[in-house]
Amino acid sequence: MADSRLIVALDVKTDEEAIALVEKLGDSVCHYKVGMELFYRSGGNIVRRLRAMGKEVFLDLKLHDIGNTVAEGLVSLLPLGMTMMNVHASGGFSMMKAAVTRLREAAAEMQVQVPKLIAVTVLTSIGTEEWVRLGETEAIENHVVRLAKLAKEAGLDGVVASPYESAAIRQACGDDFLIVTPGIRPAGSSIDDQNRIATPASAIANGSTHIVVGRPIRTAADPVAAAESIIKEMEGVKK
Repeated sequence: MADSRLIVALDVKTDEEAIALVEKLGDSVCHYKVGMELFYRSGGNIVRRLRAMGKEVFLDLKLHDIGNTVAEGLVSLLPLGMTMMNVHASGGFSMMKAAVTRLREAAAEMQVQVPKLIAVTVLTSIGTEEWVRLGETEAIENHVVRLAKLAKEAGLDGVVASPYESAAIRQACGDDFLIVTPGIRPAGSSIDDQNRIATPASAIANGSTHIVVGRPIRTAADPVAAAESIIKEMEGVKK
């Protein structure tokens, strides 16, 4: 049975590839991530098709600009019907506050459901060496938690963060705060271009509410079995 905590990343180039994977996974997966690569090629069409198939959609465009630009950008996407969207927390408190306020106002005006709005903290592809090269002196975890607290104060529903920071975010931001975790690799999987990674079970145990998995499912010999194995692993975590 599908578990909405598992978000499968549709990191492919065409609608046809995306829909073929969704059809192959069938009822085993109900939640999908559409990122820049697919969205910039397909536009809103892929989101509409997924929603017509009864799937939840996390539109992962990581908007980052001045407050009004981000806010109106989100509003322009609202009619597509995605269930989750995101911005960059590093855009600051004022940007995040403007974004979530305007998004909720527009949803009320359009009489549509308000998507969950979450903020990207520090990309999971960034490791310690890259962090230092960026000129940062604060520990990654401390920076992530600070951004998470800022996002909560601004009124957002949660954040995107690595499993390394999930427990600290949960402690700082409470039980109702979403923590969406990419960089998930089942045991034995290649780490690919990720650095701060963990298994599905450890991410959920640390406090993540959702995990994002791409290649370990998409490139598996049996994608359905791979997805169901991850769901089973999550369900085995004792809270």
